[in-house]
Amino acid sequence: MSTLIHTRIENDLALIGLASAPVNALGQPLRVALLQACEDAAANPAVRAIILHGEGLAFSAGADISEFGSAASHAEPSLPDLLVRLTQLDKPLIAAIGKFALGGGLELALACGYRIAEPLARVGLPEISLGLLPGAGGTQRLPRLIGAQAALEMIASGQPIVATRAKELGVVDRLAKSPESLLDDARQFARDLVADVAPARPAWPMPNPASELAADFFAQYRTANERRWKGQLAPFLVLAAVEASCTLSLEAGLAEEKALFKQAEASSQSQALRHVFFAEREVGKVPGVDASTPIRAIDKVAVIGAGTMGGGIAMNFANAGIPVRLLELKPEALDRGLTQIRNNYEISIKRGKLTQAQLEQRMALLTGTLEYADIADCDLVIEAVFESLPIKQQVFRTLDEVCKPGAILASNTSTLDVDAIAAVTRRPQDVIGLHFFSPANVMRLLEVVRGKATAPDVLATTLKVGKRIGKIPVVSGVCFGFIGNRMLEPYSREAHRLLLEGATPAQIDKVLTDLGLAMGVMAMHDLAGIDVSFLVRESRREVIAHDPSYCKIADELYALGRYGQKNARGFYTYEGRDRQEAPEVLALAEKVAAKLNITRRPISEQEIHDRCLFMLINEGIQLLDEGIALRSSDIDLVWINGYGFPAWRGGPLHYAEQLGLDKVLAAIEHYREALGDYGRMWFQPAPLLQRLVAAGQRRIAKH
Repeated sequence: MSTLIHTRIENDLALIGLASAPVNALGQPLRVALLQACEDAAANPAVRAIILHGEGLAFSAGADISEFGSAASHAEPSLPDLLVRLTQLDKPLIAAIGKFALGGGLELALACGYRIAEPLARVGLPEISLGLLPGAGGTQRLPRLIGAQAALEMIASGQPIVATRAKELGVVDRLAKSPESLLDDARQFARDLVADVAPARPAWPMPNPASELAADFFAQYRTANERRWKGQLAPFLVLAAVEASCTLSLEAGLAEEKALFKQAEASSQSQALRHVFFAEREVGKVPGVDASTPIRAIDKVAVIGAGTMGGGIAMNFANAGIPVRLLELKPEALDRGLTQIRNNYEISIKRGKLTQAQLEQRMALLTGTLEYADIADCDLVIEAVFESLPIKQQVFRTLDEVCKPGAILASNTSTLDVDAIAAVTRRPQDVIGLHFFSPANVMRLLEVVRGKATAPDVLATTLKVGKRIGKIPVVSGVCFGFIGNRMLEPYSREAHRLLLEGATPAQIDKVLTDLGLAMGVMAMHDLAGIDVSFLVRESRREVIAHDPSYCKIADELYALGRYGQKNARGFYTYEGRDRQEAPEVLALAEKVAAKLNITRRPISEQEIHDRCLFMLINEGIQLLDEGIALRSSDIDLVWINGYGFPAWRGGPLHYAEQLGLDKVLAAIEHYREALGDYGRMWFQPAPLLQRLVAAGQRRIAKH
């Protein structure tokens, strides 16, 4: 008997249990074993129906992603061929879905004639999140089961649905009474089918999946989503595949799906998204921290500061069911903060993402206080006050006095020296940086800044807490700006300099959004606040004083009171959220350039791309060489989840690998000479980049 499949015969039923831990990924060895088990059951004259289930495991999480792009992905029996063979068996085949059936796992269930699921099981086709489309019949069988529109929405969203909803749609035929009764209920389902002399496969409920749709449904769907899908391949391939289910026979549709899947699998976008998938699984591997590292209990959390950031941080913990004490020094600030949190939850109610009962439950976990003494028993205290080292140090002196031994003291600083903050305490081993991104209750990124004295169990605990509150925690060493904001600095610097040399804010932002970034750099500064970035520069004047042009136009905008979206005037002017180019900013750029003797000229889109992106990439490579970041993939996760870099490009360092590291280095060296004194001042290639190119390496790794 295969160790991957457990088969038992019970009277006239064959129960075939998939036993490939942890999630029954349908890799080639499991496919071989499953096919053999099903063939044996079909050939057994005593067997009248077959039940597939997870043997003490979930039904199946789908294909083995590590096989994608390799020969194993299509090795015999390929998943599509296996499922076609299962549809040809002459006995009823029932999928008993426990926990989840996702991707190829749901396609396996769709190849069965009948499906039963435990009530809270999740089913879905999330392939689009990997730049793929279902490639084992999902785009052809699901529309014939529930109709083209419902199938398209399910596949294009990539979001799983709960079994109760799947039953309403017709994805599953029955619901088990409970997870514990799934197999018993599946046995009864099988006996009912045998008693009714049910066919091995019932007729498709929707043999013409588009029968209820307008003739131009697919064209309209494309038009409605083109802007959102801009630059991405997979959504358009999904649309084409589902449309094929409406115009082709099942056999021809499966052939078309196979061709479309291979196109997606070979694409750079899918390679990038698979890189991100594995990066998220690597990010928690940290030197000095392993399964044996003790974890401190985090049952009560305090947040110092009830402003926008502090309130958002507090919401993360309330959302996870963890009590939070929110501390402010002034009653009106505390009231304002708690009111804003309630308002945020009420917005979620209006959007259908939260119930009133859930709102009240979460607000009940939030307690306001004006006294440091009230947080003395908290296990984790997060400071979220003004970004000023003296102010933060004073807060930590107070925390050192009032907090219990063993409490973790965290700073939500975005740029400041965590070691300098820890140094004012008598417990630097308990101090760590937890840099949340705004809005803190929404953004997935959490930079976990490990100080030189931070204890391993403090790091391990905060990583675990980060996952508990739904974040992607990325470890950074201590330096100005850590990973994300340190890389933002040269990216932003070049954008500001390009304005002086002749580019416009709209031109710069268009290059970046055309690449797939959620927002251009000038629009980002307007959103974050030109006053905020000015104060960061003020704290670093000694570092940037040698360049009189450094973000000079932003300094001038600050002096003019143009702070960005908050007062409707920044690099752009605003009416609500609608932004318009500001002629006065272009005139200001000309004036500043003339004062600094900067020659203005036409700037190409390629130059904007190379100067902004390659300086960003170069800084990331330098961070890796310095050991601030552990892996290049960690850097990619920071920029995807904190700064809107498109996941389908894999993050900035993966993007550099796809472009070619030699091309990146050549461009940096070109601008180092072409831009004269300015180029020699700033365009210094990272030594690691130079070493990698000299060695002919195509991947970014420490050497």
